[in-house]
Amino acid sequence: MAVRLRDISPPGKHGPPVAMRVIAVASVGAIFGSALLTDPKPGFSGDGVFVSLAIVLMAAGLTLALRRHEWWPGARFTGLCSVGIAVLLFAAFQPDSAGYVGVYFVVVLAGLRLDREAAAFVCLTTIGGLVVIFAFEDEAVGMIVGLLFSLAPWFFVMRLVRRLAATADELRQSRAAHAESAALAERGRVARELHDVLAHSLSALALQLEGARLLAQSKQSDPEVVESLQRAHHLATNGLTEARQAISALRGDDLPAIEDLATTFPGATFTVTGTPREPTSEAKLALYRTAQEALTNVRRHSASDRVELRLDYAGDGTTLTVQDHGHQAPTVNGGGYGLTGMRERAELLGGRLNAGPTHDGFRVELWLP
Repeated sequence: MAVRLRDISPPGKHGPPVAMRVIAVASVGAIFGSALLTDPKPGFSGDGVFVSLAIVLMAAGLTLALRRHEWWPGARFTGLCSVGIAVLLFAAFQPDSAGYVGVYFVVVLAGLRLDREAAAFVCLTTIGGLVVIFAFEDEAVGMIVGLLFSLAPWFFVMRLVRRLAATADELRQSRAAHAESAALAERGRVARELHDVLAHSLSALALQLEGARLLAQSKQSDPEVVESLQRAHHLATNGLTEARQAISALRGDDLPAIEDLATTFPGATFTVTGTPREPTSEAKLALYRTAQEALTNVRRHSASDRVELRLDYAGDGTTLTVQDHGHQAPTVNGGGYGLTGMRERAELLGGRLNAGPTHDGFRVELWLP
């Protein structure tokens, strides 16, 4: 019989209910207390050796089997096999103790957490061993029948609970996939609206401004008028570029790298710490927009000629820090989207954004999980 060792997540976000945990702890305490106080007691001679071995195997097996998450694939199966051997040793060499009650741990945990073949192997070998041992006792038939009828319901109930947990997990995944599909559809709709309305309008505006600039220049208008039209054209083309980047982000396309953004600011340095990983499209957009907004604020409001950008990949999340060293701090609630919008975007992603003055400049820090 091929034994598969695939485990499933425990039912419920926080594991078994408190009442079940209390019962499990009390049962374990009763087993070990009974094993230590019942004759033959554990020792290094006679039957005491086998009792000592059973206690060790029971402790090691329960440590592996009762963990919410396995130490390695198959650890729970190994632990339950160890508990099963301990149960048989208790039944054979210390029959008056409660050690053989460990068979309920085997049946319950195997039925709940192991695949069908692995659960059947552990349960059948343990129960079969107990049947053989009980066969030599007085009133063997009654003991065996009682054992089978008391264990079978637990096994089938646990298999049902396992199936319900798997169904609930599939339902959660289906709902998550549906929500993601709806989000992608909405993002696609917004991207199309941005492309058809905003991008086209900005493109037409940039062309009109460039035409007006050339016309003013050809008619030898006031140089300040020509310069104003040139600045307006530059702002329109920058807005068109940013609109196209936003559309690309909504469609899941690649954004420019933050290090490329840093190269546009003279005196900016960019460092990366930790092990880089690929963020989601929303996180990537939040990181890029925050760096972009922070550098824009430095240009507008700070006399700094030195800016430090740092991207730190840690185990709990990613942190972007933008620190300038000017004498005039940028405002947090500046025009346009601003850092307030960045803070809202971070909160929607489960992160946070902190911005404030330092002793020699201004610092923006974005953390995303």
